[in-house]
Amino acid sequence: MNRHVDPVSVLGVQVAKRVEPFGDGRRYVAAGEWMRLLAWLVDFVVVVFGLGIGIVALALVDLQMDLGNGVLALALLGLVFGVPLVYGLFYGNGRVLGAVLTGTQLVRLKDGGRLGFWAPWAMLVRILLLPLLIIGVLVGSFGGGGGSPPGSFVRVSLDVDASHRLWAAESAAGNATGPSW
Repeated sequence: MNRHVDPVSVLGVQVAKRVEPFGDGRRYVAAGEWMRLLAWLVDFVVVVFGLGIGIVALALVDLQMDLGNGVLALALLGLVFGVPLVYGLFYGNGRVLGAVLTGTQLVRLKDGGRLGFWAPWAMLVRILLLPLLIIGVLVGSFGGGGGSPPGSFVRVSLDVDASHRLWAAESAAGNATGPSW
């Protein structure tokens, strides 16, 4: 028996506007735009910092061994893709530094589950490909193209605290909800 509680009574009017369903019907509270932007910005800064450390280390190695231009170019390309992938290894439960600081968590949209094996790929998309996509959409919209890319979302950021309050209220009302992780 599904007994949904009124989210306004549990979360307030503003937060209740962000209540959305997972693919399996359970409800969650989506993270706000500013929380998602701040989480992305923190993660982006961490990756840029990691790239900086990698470039300094690569320069020091090049001073010692004279790697050559081809090896340096390949190593730099490896750093650009490797640093977000390595940072993404810590993203399996959907929470790295940006998410922890903003109180958000990235989960699968179909059931609210952990990212697991796909976490490094999600971080690579989030850090490298998302800015390129935004630039492409903006350029396309100025050129008269459509405003949004085709496709569907696979992952969503949720507000951890508000979602837990909603799940607790629905559980108390007799609805077995909550995270699947």
